[in-house]
Amino acid sequence: MTVIDSQRPSRPLDPARLVLATDLDGTLLAGTHEARRRVRELFAGAAGAPEGTRPTLVFVTGRGLETVMPLLSDPGIPTPDYIIADVGATVVDRELRPVEPIQHELTAHWPGSQAVLRALAGFPQLVRQSVPQERRCSFLAPEDAITPALQAAVDALGCELLFSAGRYLDVLPRGVGKGAALRRLALAAGFDPASVVVAGDTLNDLSMFEAGFRGVVVGGAEPALAERVRKNPRVHVATQEGCGGILEGLARHGVPLGEARPRDAAPVHGDAELVMVYHRLPFDEIEVDGITLQQRPKSPNGIMPTLLNFFAGGRKGSWVAWSHQASRAPEGFATHVAVDAGRYPQLQAARIALTGEDIDLFYKKFSKEAFWPIIFSFPDKARFNQAHWERFLEVNRLFAEQTAREAAINATAWIHDYNLWMVPAFLRPLRPDLTIAFFHHTAFPSSDVFNILPWRRDIIGSLLQCDYVGFHIPRYVENFVDAVRSFAPVEVAGSVPCAPRFLTYGCALGVDRMMTAIEVGGRRVALGAHPVGTDVASIRALAQSETVQRQLAELDAYLDGRTGIVSIERLDYVKGSLEKLEAFERMLERHPELLGKVTLLNIVTPAASGMEIYDSLREELDRAVGRINGRFSTLDWVPVRYFYRSLPFEDVVAHYAACGIAWITPLRDGLNLVAKEYIAARQAAGRPGVLLLSEFAGAAVELHGALLVNPYDANAMSETLYRALTMGADEVAYRAARLGMIVEEHDVARWGEGFLAALAPRTVVDERPAA
Repeated sequence: MTVIDSQRPSRPLDPARLVLATDLDGTLLAGTHEARRRVRELFAGAAGAPEGTRPTLVFVTGRGLETVMPLLSDPGIPTPDYIIADVGATVVDRELRPVEPIQHELTAHWPGSQAVLRALAGFPQLVRQSVPQERRCSFLAPEDAITPALQAAVDALGCELLFSAGRYLDVLPRGVGKGAALRRLALAAGFDPASVVVAGDTLNDLSMFEAGFRGVVVGGAEPALAERVRKNPRVHVATQEGCGGILEGLARHGVPLGEARPRDAAPVHGDAELVMVYHRLPFDEIEVDGITLQQRPKSPNGIMPTLLNFFAGGRKGSWVAWSHQASRAPEGFATHVAVDAGRYPQLQAARIALTGEDIDLFYKKFSKEAFWPIIFSFPDKARFNQAHWERFLEVNRLFAEQTAREAAINATAWIHDYNLWMVPAFLRPLRPDLTIAFFHHTAFPSSDVFNILPWRRDIIGSLLQCDYVGFHIPRYVENFVDAVRSFAPVEVAGSVPCAPRFLTYGCALGVDRMMTAIEVGGRRVALGAHPVGTDVASIRALAQSETVQRQLAELDAYLDGRTGIVSIERLDYVKGSLEKLEAFERMLERHPELLGKVTLLNIVTPAASGMEIYDSLREELDRAVGRINGRFSTLDWVPVRYFYRSLPFEDVVAHYAACGIAWITPLRDGLNLVAKEYIAARQAAGRPGVLLLSEFAGAAVELHGALLVNPYDANAMSETLYRALTMGADEVAYRAARLGMIVEEHDVARWGEGFLAALAPRTVVDERPAA
């Protein structure tokens, strides 16, 4: 292979033919945000451009390939074309395919880890490192461990030793090293040696600088490395650290990089101190005579008013959400509109125009068919479509770009729910100055279920760009950490006991400790559990209103002394609606003395239009209700009063107040606000009630006093309902009082305040966002 003439002065390098072979830790992964952005942009889109028209990036690292893989999903790091890992013992392309014949030759010269361990078993001063690796064995060892006997044992294996930093010892196939692997790769890939620039910061990288290529030793490097290469005319010793040193070295070697953005250049940003990033606007849009008007949302949502209240004091803010339009760029479309100039004078809604097809693919189809079944642990119902994922990414990118335009310097962006999982990945490179917070309004599944997602690495990589990630309950926090652990090495940076706020051993979703912060790849991510509360004051006022009191009297008359059992849920297979009806039927069979004495008020809210996945479930529910009523009805009693429609919230509150039992037994549920609404309504009406709740609803770990049941246990479902129906008045009052205090104390306002208060303070960066 041809090498560069050491006496020949450097000539300019064509950026399209540049090959940067760089170490990771201390080199590519270090430096200021601005320098890392410039390096990332230098290689942006490299993986998709034709050969010979783009720069090539090669990771050259002592890490095992397994620990490099998480970096491939980090939006702040450019995607490599090749990876040389394990100090040169592993060479793969961007698809992680072995580069042949290099990998075959390396494998042929490796005796195997077990052979190495057996041969070195007599050297107790060697402590094997527990790190992922291939075709190498790594040890911790003192300098005096390198004895002639050790060297002879390694020679007998056909291997060689590499000792670095005074403590790390590697046994590698003979002839293996970063420099040797890079030479082999350059030959196999057809790189022009004169276009290769290597970068590093430790003696481990020395072999690259001795391989005949141009190079740059970044600032802050190991002094011994800088000393060894100082007289090499092909190597520039930089003053700036990390990516700043890489840029300095590339410029020294004649790579035209363009002018850096001046420090005082006007960045692209807004003036919003707090940006809410939600898929829904805080109002409904209706069109009247061609004019779009705003109206209050039809469905009750205590979260919306709570989030809006953060802007009631005049805080400058923006609410980023979609607006259903005929095209992405409709004529005359107003991107920004006031939300409520009277109540929130400094709050604007930043509307993203999405077409009906965008919303259908991104939300109704992909989010509900791919993510929803995984989130709630029904993987058999999941449907994965790569084209839909691409649309999902496109929409998330639009949300991120709009958020970047809205936020002031060092502002907070609060992103909501799984529909926007990929927003942090797009937002962090655009605005490294922002505090990015994310809240999951759903469950988060166990890692073995979550990892079924084909895009799990992308999603975890995106969430790890956040400063704070919140969930309803500690179990979901722990599930998330487990998913991260299967993606990258994790260091626990903090944990707290879950009791007494949350159940620990007395519930299927209980855990005894919860992690509050983790460190992954040099980033610290804070974590927390924040169960959403309900608007107790609004429910109290509604329960005492004339409308609800009139309906309550009508329901009391209808029940006529019978015990009402209220069940309210959306049509969804995760809600366990069919299992509940079958349990009710079984209970009536086993306890005929209750015939005519109980009535199930079963309210099922239809799914959104176009959600065909739920059609068969509705048909099964219709048949089950018909069967039960056909079997047990009398002339003056029907066991199931069934509604398949949305009821006004006033009607819902009246049903809560009228029924002595709430039967809420989803197979899975992120939290379940219906349970809290029921408690608040019964308390407002002065009528203690029994809450029968699934162990798999997130609220179960918070609502001490509920009767918990496993909805998968058919016998327990029927018998626990019977227990609720026959519970003594004193126990009912005791349980209701406990539940009432919890719901009152942890209402929706406290949820919102607690979440923002939990955001870990960040050091204000002196970095302007990318233009």
